[in-house]
Amino acid sequence: MSGNTLRGIFVPTLTPVDDNLAIDVPRWAELSLHLLETGAHGLCPFGTTSEANSFSVEEREDALVQLIEGGIDPAVLMPGTGCCALSDSVRLTAHAVKQGCGGVLFLPPFYYKGVSDEGLYRSVAETIDRVGDDRLRMYLYHIPPQAVIGWSLDLIERLITDFPETVVGIKDSSGDWDNQNGLLTRFPGFGIFTGSELFLRKNLQGGGAGSINAVANLISPFERKLFDNWQSPEADEWQAQINQLRPTYTGMAPIPAIKQLMAHYHNDPAWLRLRPPLVPLSESDAATLLFKVKPLTVMANASW
Repeated sequence: MSGNTLRGIFVPTLTPVDDNLAIDVPRWAELSLHLLETGAHGLCPFGTTSEANSFSVEEREDALVQLIEGGIDPAVLMPGTGCCALSDSVRLTAHAVKQGCGGVLFLPPFYYKGVSDEGLYRSVAETIDRVGDDRLRMYLYHIPPQAVIGWSLDLIERLITDFPETVVGIKDSSGDWDNQNGLLTRFPGFGIFTGSELFLRKNLQGGGAGSINAVANLISPFERKLFDNWQSPEADEWQAQINQLRPTYTGMAPIPAIKQLMAHYHNDPAWLRLRPPLVPLSESDAATLLFKVKPLTVMANASW
């Protein structure tokens, strides 16, 4: 397997929008620079937490260029480029490679359910062939709770075998430790990121590459501390501290909840905006969330 893989704490950055629901690039760049300055190894713009599928191909292309022009090193970027339409996946993937991005996060074409491994294999193979660039480093995005379909272990093995220098990793957002452990056991050396901060230390213990998780928008310095010191005697305690944030918004819409927390800790109500069909939390849910998160204020405020 290729040794040219990314590692560390990668943040699937929230996407701020302005009053017209367009991407607010200056605010987005400010967040991105701050995350990198305070602990994140890299960023995954246009992942699930980024509301990626609420934005067009053109919007995503333009915003990525502006983000890089705003001072972000493309080598630390792993933008989401997988779409339902093959042509959109090819276009976004080629664009990311052209900009010099260190990798792409490739969601399976998720609209049709019950598709075969063969169909998913062809979606990857066609994308790689049509992009036609040896610089492409693809990280599969496994998120069956959202996409329903996903990447089976047998399919991953076939892709690694046929495209060893291109298909170099995966983000496992299944929320299923057994699946992630299966990846770690079967594919040593593969760039395996956990999509849950809850599994960060266990993933590192198993030889994983790191984590790509939503709450890193809020507490990336703490996740970086654990990443750098996962073998230390204090690592279990740090993992337990990190684990406290997710339960505060369990049962709520996660993206509106994280934007609510971003607005609160950054003292910036503009973060409450979402592009439909997503909407902000109700007043009662917002109040409940902020009440639950009070004990974690020191941790979150330290990130800002």
